[in-house]
Amino acid sequence: MAPFLVIFVTFVAVPAGLGLWMSLHDWDFMLENRPFVGLQNYLDLFDPASATFEMFWNGMRATGIFTVASVPLLVSVPLGLAVLLNRRFAGRTFFRAVFFMPYVLGVAVVGLLFRFILDPNIGIVNGLTGWSIPWITAQPWAWISLVLMTVWWTLGFNTIIYLAGLQDIPSELYDAAKVDGASGWQQFRHVTLPGLRTVMIFVVTITVLASANMFGQSDLVTGGGPGDSTRTALMVFLQEGLGAFRMGNAAAMSYLLAVFLGIISIINVLAMREKRRPRWRS
Repeated sequence: MAPFLVIFVTFVAVPAGLGLWMSLHDWDFMLENRPFVGLQNYLDLFDPASATFEMFWNGMRATGIFTVASVPLLVSVPLGLAVLLNRRFAGRTFFRAVFFMPYVLGVAVVGLLFRFILDPNIGIVNGLTGWSIPWITAQPWAWISLVLMTVWWTLGFNTIIYLAGLQDIPSELYDAAKVDGASGWQQFRHVTLPGLRTVMIFVVTITVLASANMFGQSDLVTGGGPGDSTRTALMVFLQEGLGAFRMGNAAAMSYLLAVFLGIISIINVLAMREKRRPRWRS
């Protein structure tokens, strides 16, 4: 385990510890000294009179909007695709590759591609359809564009995870359900979904975390606009830390977001885990 531990300590543990230490200081690159301020950076995030309050919570609101809008699609659409691609038909492997291929693209490629496609003036969509929809310059179109491009880009990963889970469900369960006269929907509800419970916990958790850390799509396609409506939390952290050089504030913001995501992940696992019935002794 030594090679892994070296990488983990160097690139995860040490930066995490340094970030926590920075969040407890007035860590401004423009200052010669970085005085210790304790929890003040965190308290400022809950103080409406502070300079960071409105900026932070606006970013959190944008992140929440994107997460709430994208996660249901990124959980349900890949599940439907996985069920279809799990059937036996000619070209099944080809279609699996087609749906997974966008996921291997970098966010810079996807962002620039959709920036060109959705541009209100020279974009392909408006040009071919004759529409005049402000896809990336007005709401709610900016959010619709960001959500749809993210779904197209990343659904392949969740689809592959679902496919792996579907192949672990014994075919005998479906055969027994058919013998009992279960319809396709009843088989999906009473065999497929229970068999994918553990997989769905994993998919929902990583999808929430990924959506809450959305940065590249908004930065490249909308630039955080219109106004600051799509300026996500990570964009705020970047501006505060590397733009304004106030790394202490940025670190406190990031750790507060991490706490929120940890709570949400725990709630998700507790809500979706299998409920065991109590066993009573006679």
